[in-house]
Amino acid sequence: MRLGLQITMAILSLIPFGFGLINLFYGASQYMPADQVTAPIDSQFRYLSAIYVAVAVLIWWIIPQVERMTVPFRILVLGLFMGGVGRVISLSQYGEPLPQMVGGMYLELALPLLIVWQWLVARKHG
Repeated sequence: MRLGLQITMAILSLIPFGFGLINLFYGASQYMPADQVTAPIDSQFRYLSAIYVAVAVLIWWIIPQVERMTVPFRILVLGLFMGGVGRVISLSQYGEPLPQMVGGMYLELALPLLIVWQWLVARKHG
C-alpha cells in the first residue's frame, strides 16, 4: 500500500514538473496569439510555472517518508485541489479550456482521495 502510494505520487509529480518546465521556458504565447500576450500576463504565467516545478520537488521530498509527512502532504493536496476549484470557476465564467487543462481539473478535484490513501498508510506504518 505504501509503495503504491509512493509510485502514484512519483508518476503524478511528473505532470507539474513537465508542464512547469515547458511553460517556464516557452511562456504564455503557447496558449494565446503572441501579439496578445502582455508583459504582466507572461510574467505571472512564468512565475506560476516555476511554482509547478517547486510542487514537484515538494512531492519528491515527501515520497520517501510519506507515512510520516501527513501535514505537508495534506497541505499540498488541498492546495492542488483548490487549484482544481479555481479551474471550475474559470470554466463556469469563460467556458471550456484546452483538453489538458480539463484533464488537470478532474485530476486536481480527485486528489483528496490521496489523503485517505496516505492516512491508511500512515495508520499502518505509524
